[in-house]
Amino acid sequence: MTRRGLLAAGAVAALAGAGLGWALRRQAQQPSHANDADPARVADVWGLRFENPAGGEVLLANLRGRPLLLNFWATWCPPCVEELPMLDRFQRDHRTAGWQVLGLAVDSAAPVREFLAKHPVGFTIGLAGMEGLALSRALGNTSGGLPFSVIFDARGQPMERKLGAVTWDELSTWDRRAR
Repeated sequence: MTRRGLLAAGAVAALAGAGLGWALRRQAQQPSHANDADPARVADVWGLRFENPAGGEVLLANLRGRPLLLNFWATWCPPCVEELPMLDRFQRDHRTAGWQVLGLAVDSAAPVREFLAKHPVGFTIGLAGMEGLALSRALGNTSGGLPFSVIFDARGQPMERKLGAVTWDELSTWDRRAR
């Protein structure tokens, strides 16, 4: 094969790889639905408790009865960090409508505390550690990727899931459906 032929074949392979990567990323970012979760594990969610990096505990039982956006994130995850200000804005704008946002950090305490000291948020954060990945899988995150969000309605039932960063339009749609 000539040098020109090798270059052309390499370019085609690179484009095909990029296309496949784009398709897989798009698929991963599509919302999934409530039937993707383990029903027994969903019921157990409301009995969980997590350390709050600011002190004390976060009891999920205290969050039941109002719509909840549960977001799994980590300080080392760029899309997670990028969406935090939007989640903070959602919490501020929708608090009077009963919404709650809980960020479960799939990380250790020290990096989370350092991150929040530089980039504070107005919603509650819980430290889930690496066990948070198992919980997110039980809630429908089959790939274990981050960020991962679950929307619970006021009855405590999961209604939407999203692997990948959420958009403001998605949050607005979920707001209308959850109330």
